[in-house]
Amino acid sequence: MTALDSMKTSVATDVNTASDLLTKLSHDIWDNPELAFEEEHAASVCIDALSDAGFSITTGVSGLETAFIAEYGSGPLTVGICSEMDALPGVGHACGHNMIAAAGVGAGIGLARIADEAGITIRVLGTPAEEGGGGKIIMLEDGAFDGLHLAMMVHPSPMESDVFPTLASTGCDYHFHGKSAHSSLAPHEGINAADAVTIAQVSIGVLRQHLRPGDQVHGIVTDGGDAPNIVPSHSTARYVVRAPTLGDLGSLRSRIDKCFEAGALATGASLTMNAERLPYSEFRHDEELALLYRQNGEDLGRVFSARPTKGGASTDMANVSLLMPTIHPSLGLDCAPAVNHQPEFAQHCRTDEADTSVLHGAISMAQTCVDAAVTPQLRERLLANETIYGGRDDYPWKF
Repeated sequence: MTALDSMKTSVATDVNTASDLLTKLSHDIWDNPELAFEEEHAASVCIDALSDAGFSITTGVSGLETAFIAEYGSGPLTVGICSEMDALPGVGHACGHNMIAAAGVGAGIGLARIADEAGITIRVLGTPAEEGGGGKIIMLEDGAFDGLHLAMMVHPSPMESDVFPTLASTGCDYHFHGKSAHSSLAPHEGINAADAVTIAQVSIGVLRQHLRPGDQVHGIVTDGGDAPNIVPSHSTARYVVRAPTLGDLGSLRSRIDKCFEAGALATGASLTMNAERLPYSEFRHDEELALLYRQNGEDLGRVFSARPTKGGASTDMANVSLLMPTIHPSLGLDCAPAVNHQPEFAQHCRTDEADTSVLHGAISMAQTCVDAAVTPQLRERLLANETIYGGRDDYPWKF
């Protein structure tokens, strides 16, 4: 048995030995869904598991109460494994972040025993607020990713893939300010802020025919006034736009802004726009690492689907990929027709199949780190990568 085979066997053994712990961790987080930046319980149970495995822990990273870093080893190649923890409003863990958190912890535990032999430092990052908020981007800009030579995570999905199809995305809250009046006695004295939203939405509907392939826009009305017999003096809509690249995204955002400006112009309402500071970028997959992950997954019996040809979801892990070698494979669940962000998908993230997928994801990530550590040309390429990422003024996602 080669040294590579021996280390990979060790990784699989240690992850499987921790299977009860990882399953309990995944279920515990699933049972206690917490929204973005509120993942106190999830962070606590991940920290406890990693601390018990001998990792040194730093909490409150980057000024975020639920962000943490767990480190083990002292080798020159530093591998980063991200554990997302937040749930969605209304549908709980319908994106399977309970599985992501557990798989990240499992990969760290699996690597610990061979860290010195492989010449690596392991860094597991608890990254809050992927479902809006951009926790990874905040941590990246603050320097929490400094020193990493590669980063990875896994994500549950309806199908298995070594890459994750993504679109760049950003959101904006559009606030209309009108004038209230009695809806029957004196409606002519009012300025209807809710009508301004309606006009904006109609404008967006007309615009859709002329969007470029890959562009998307979707949103909700979060405030439509106070009562039907009062002309609404205020209204708010939150819209998200997605596009294949950050450059495309900026252009699309401008067109959607004009739809809301049209609503203000037509009704006489005033408009304020509160755009997200941290857009999510397109993803640059590290092909060499992705193929190694695929090989390791196939060795465990995972069956990979054909790579998607079009972008789909958006993630702040994509921003990480613009600055360092990064992968974001998908763990396929037998869940059709359920898809991410549906209550039905949430149910699939707490099943025996999900539990097995957590172990397989942890093993495949850890074994891919071993491949990176012992493959001379790959290790050399990764070590040559820039390792200071925080505090820059030239981030590519700055519009």
